[in-house]
Amino acid sequence: MPIIIAVAGKGGTGKTTFSGMLVRYLASKKQGHVLAVDADPNSNLNEVLGVAAPTSLGEIREEMLDKGAGDGLPAGMTKQEYLEFMFGDALFEENDYDLLVMGRTQGAGCYCYVNGILRTQIDRYAGSYSHIVVDNEAGLEHISRGTLPRADILLLVSDCSRRGIQAAGRVAQLVNDMKLKPKTMRLIVNRAPGGRISEGIMEEIEAQGLDLIGALPQDEIIYSYDSDGLPSSSVPDDSPVKVALMEIIKKLEL
Repeated sequence: MPIIIAVAGKGGTGKTTFSGMLVRYLASKKQGHVLAVDADPNSNLNEVLGVAAPTSLGEIREEMLDKGAGDGLPAGMTKQEYLEFMFGDALFEENDYDLLVMGRTQGAGCYCYVNGILRTQIDRYAGSYSHIVVDNEAGLEHISRGTLPRADILLLVSDCSRRGIQAAGRVAQLVNDMKLKPKTMRLIVNRAPGGRISEGIMEEIEAQGLDLIGALPQDEIIYSYDSDGLPSSSVPDDSPVKVALMEIIKKLEL
């Protein structure tokens, strides 16, 4: 079975950039194929990885809803059989990793159904990968709905603020309340000035009962890459954020 690493946290903390860097690192180790999963309806993991946006599971589902019983379906296939076949085409394949995007449904409504599809597809493909990295949607709703995929390692990403740490604390509490029981749950503080965490923020981390594994510094090269339309996961290995990332990965023993 693969090691499943879920990345969660409130919006705007840099969790997608972190997820992309983690995917690229694991792929570079060549210890097995890696599956990157974009489980955020506001999908942009592909941009961080520098690949075209694949067809999402949500888009396939919406397309199938518009079809009649025999509308454009291959001979001898039911609508459900064709839907499963089309879901297989949603897997975007690179040399060292694959990408699966949940996407969103059209208009108002809950994402429970398409998130359920995502979990089914992860289970379907799990045996083919050494690692699965899941970039989750921001906030708490996917956890409270029970749609967070099983995770061996749950990484909570926060910015360097008390509000961010408090939000990470709420995620951790909900994970415990839902009895999701990841083997490891650790906190990563992103965009720390100079890579250092102030005494006040450390006090808040302790108050929230969070297990800090490391801090990623505020790194202008990330902003520069994003501004120039370059994949932020491909910043140089000697950049401060990549150096700090390697220290975190060593502690995770990945």
